[in-house]
Amino acid sequence: MNSSNQPLLSLRTALILLLGVLTGVGAGVLTVAAGGVLAAELLTNGAAFAGAVIFFHTIID
Repeated sequence: MNSSNQPLLSLRTALILLLGVLTGVGAGVLTVAAGGVLAAELLTNGAAFAGAVIFFHTIID
């Protein structure tokens, strides 16, 4: 077992993933609120998450 206290993820990585998850959840909620079905919500969730992670990875330095 490693006794060093290094974090599993860097702060930048955690922030980018958090913003991606929040974007995906927001897109999914809006999809369901507009009358979409669960399958469409999940696909929208995944696409919004991927796009947001790429976007925030590009702009956060």
